[in-house]
Amino acid sequence: MSSRRSRSRQAGASAEITDAQITDLVSKLQQLIPELRARRSDKVSAAKVLQETCNYIKNLHREVDDLSDRLSELLANTDSNSAQAAIIRSLLM
Repeated sequence: MSSRRSRSRQAGASAEITDAQITDLVSKLQQLIPELRARRSDKVSAAKVLQETCNYIKNLHREVDDLSDRLSELLANTDSNSAQAAIIRSLLM
């Protein structure tokens, strides 16, 4: 075995994650996702948890973008010197 391959294995060994750790992390993710939290008593596959997590994060990004757009529109239609405009600007930063 080459020394490069040996070093790679040694570095990987210290960074390995156990099945128990993966199970624990998937369980924690499941608790964070509203749609999966309701199914807590049901057995949900790790693949489903990861898929739902990705969907949830995409939806959160979409919501943030939509809210940012709405705030920008509101700011554009508000007197720039008003207290309301200052609040909106602080939310955008």
